[in-house]
Amino acid sequence: MIKLTYYGHACFLLDDGTTKVLLDPFFSENPMTEVSWETIDCQYILVTHGHADHLGDAALIAKKTGATIITTPEVGRLCPEAEVHGMNLGGSHIFPFAKVRMTLALHSAGVAGGQACGFVLHYDDINIYFAGDTALFGDMQLIGRKERIDYAILPIGDNYTMGIEDAALAAQWLNARNVIPMHYNTWPVIAQDVESYKDLTEKMSRAQVHIVSPGGELELK
Repeated sequence: MIKLTYYGHACFLLDDGTTKVLLDPFFSENPMTEVSWETIDCQYILVTHGHADHLGDAALIAKKTGATIITTPEVGRLCPEAEVHGMNLGGSHIFPFAKVRMTLALHSAGVAGGQACGFVLHYDDINIYFAGDTALFGDMQLIGRKERIDYAILPIGDNYTMGIEDAALAAQWLNARNVIPMHYNTWPVIAQDVESYKDLTEKMSRAQVHIVSPGGELELK
């Protein structure tokens, strides 16, 4: 079992009881949370791209905790004092907590010469796809064929990423067993009716949609 904690926007913590993995650690300017980055403990930090609402406080948290940042080489260079494990699209690496594969994401990178990405985390019994900021793209079908996706964490906010309709189709293409929506309602420009997303996705796919409120937790099993 893995405990997922949601801090709003696209920021999550995964805790398997041994290792804590932080995803896109946006705390300081995040209006969806009152949690301070200074209270966060983790061993690894996954960063999908260099925009401030995703890179967030990664460098500060890594310096405080000694956590390793897993990201693209270009984004890694934005954190010169941190221990960085650089990866690139399609590559995978076995870490002590899980096998991690870096996937394509269709989105700007937030750093010159870079590429936005997503991740598939292969725990012992659970595979988690963290899409990052992305548009819908055809190779999501390939991800769904190549990987067994137990949980897909997908953006639904529109404007900067997929909206509700495209994110519902993404769940179908991924053949995901469960979906957790993210990257919505942080600001008015990405306001969405998450219940409508749940209804549409569960009609279009086999996925069960889990709406996790900021500050909420979900047991992944």
